[in-house]
Amino acid sequence: QVQLVESGGGLVQAGGSLRLSCALSGRTFSNYHMGWFRQAPGKEREFVAAIMKSSGVTYYADPVKGRFTISRDNAKNTVYLQMNGLKPEDMAVYYCAADFYWRGPGGSHDYWGQGTQVTVSS
Repeated sequence: QVQLVESGGGLVQAGGSLRLSCALSGRTFSNYHMGWFRQAPGKEREFVAAIMKSSGVTYYADPVKGRFTISRDNAKNTVYLQMNGLKPEDMAVYYCAADFYWRGPGGSHDYWGQGTQVTVSS
């Protein structure tokens, strides 16, 4: 059974930081490209960041460039999203996704986590 389990969400003041984690089980983590997405109330799910499985190349959505950092630890089967300088507009449910073949920011993805809430107070 494949599972993606996110953790690390919570309540933070604007300007603060959080680190999200997402652990993959049931598959070989190093075989998967990993991504983070988010969905705010009343909005569609949007791409946040991705990290490729072999090269470690990273991609970011424009609103988070320079503030968020995606990384992975293949030994721990975990992908991270370090979020600094959080803004109220970053408030959303954050989801991680895994793809054997990367489907891009707008595509469907092989596996999804259940999401973790990030709340930013102004």
